[in-house]
Amino acid sequence: MAYDHFRPSFFLLLFITLSSITENTIQVEARHFLESALPEIPKPKIPLPQIPALPKPQLPTLPKPELPTLPKPKFPTLPKPELLALPKPELPGLPISELLALSKAELPKPEIPTLPKFELPTLPKPELPKLPELPKFPELPEPTLPEVPKSP
Repeated sequence: MAYDHFRPSFFLLLFITLSSITENTIQVEARHFLESALPEIPKPKIPLPQIPALPKPQLPTLPKPELPTLPKPKFPTLPKPELLALPKPELPGLPISELLALSKAELPKPEIPTLPKFELPTLPKPELPKLPELPKFPELPEPTLPEVPKSP
């Protein structure tokens, strides 16, 4: 045989088997550990050393430094520029009242041709065929509930 190695599925089966065995033993060991009573160990009393009280540190007070006053700078004043006076533009042509009078008199009113009325042809109403009558269902008697005997 040229291939003598174990297949990977064998190792998976081995892993699942071993993990199920160890899982149960771990739970049993944990249960035994919780149920067993541990002996109480006495705590030794150690005297605490006395720590001397330290004085609170105080910061030294420093005098406030005085800032020297600086002289205010003097800016030179600039002369204001003068704007050139431009003439107002005028509209050339006719006054507005003459333009309105010309526009009303010279323009003809457009004539709109009348369209003939379109009449829809009348269509006959479709007649639906009558449905056949359904046979009558026989009447059934109403069921009665059985009476439950009362216990004495």
